[in-house]
Amino acid sequence: MAYSIYHFFVDLCRKKEKLLSGNKLESFPFDGQMLSCVNKGRFPDLAIKLNHTDSQFTGGELIELKDSKTYSVASFNSTIPTGEKNVKKLTAGQENVIRTQMEEAGNDILSLPIRQVFYLIRGRKQPNVKVCLTHGKFFETVPVSRLISEAFGQALEERLNELGESLSSSLKQKLLDIFSEQETFSRTRNIDDASVRLRFRIMTEVKAGANILNSNQYPQIRDDTLNLIVPCHGDIEQSQEENKMKIAFGEMECANLFPQMEVFVLQHHFNGNFLVFQVNLPTLTKGA
Repeated sequence: MAYSIYHFFVDLCRKKEKLLSGNKLESFPFDGQMLSCVNKGRFPDLAIKLNHTDSQFTGGELIELKDSKTYSVASFNSTIPTGEKNVKKLTAGQENVIRTQMEEAGNDILSLPIRQVFYLIRGRKQPNVKVCLTHGKFFETVPVSRLISEAFGQALEERLNELGESLSSSLKQKLLDIFSEQETFSRTRNIDDASVRLRFRIMTEVKAGANILNSNQYPQIRDDTLNLIVPCHGDIEQSQEENKMKIAFGEMECANLFPQMEVFVLQHHFNGNFLVFQVNLPTLTKGA
């Protein structure tokens, strides 16, 4: 059987009553056979195994777990949300746990260097629950380098105004270009004679317009539902996505559940259309 984010979603559907539990998402009984790595406290929390021979599903998707006690998406600590990541950067280093796990799972890691990123987001507004397996493009509406550069530019401009100073436009742009990569901030710095090391962390918070859990912004994402949300750029792509989902349900031997799912297009406030596969969560066993 193939492995992919679609099969992962089907497995969530089969176990959907467990998503109502008060336990943390990391305690959810994910299907270990699908996963090439499982981490705690570092990105990614989960990764889907690669498919070496399946032309329909590449697999290899990276998944971050985001749990919240409200209908706000939990903040992203250290890792800025993106739609894809270069797996080479994630697996670099002598004793890299992620690389070791993926290799032990039988994956030729660099055979698929660019991986799709998803965020499994759960929010609560008692007694209701929303769960969204959301592609990272829902949050990455501008390139990360531009996001960092312009944020740094705002801080620089504010400080220059406070000091009554100014910089030439060329020097200012050069500074912004230098400070446009997250790695510049994330490295630990050693300072002579200092008894501590210093490392800056970037924290990312979702704006209201991209809060998939917010009922005012996205009323189509109803209470007590499980959703897969992927980019969609037209009828052809929508048909392809629906076909992949139908195949995944069939391969997971629960084709009877596919007709119970609602499929619709969602308009993002900043970033075009997304396709939503929505399944109702049980409501009688809340708190189980």
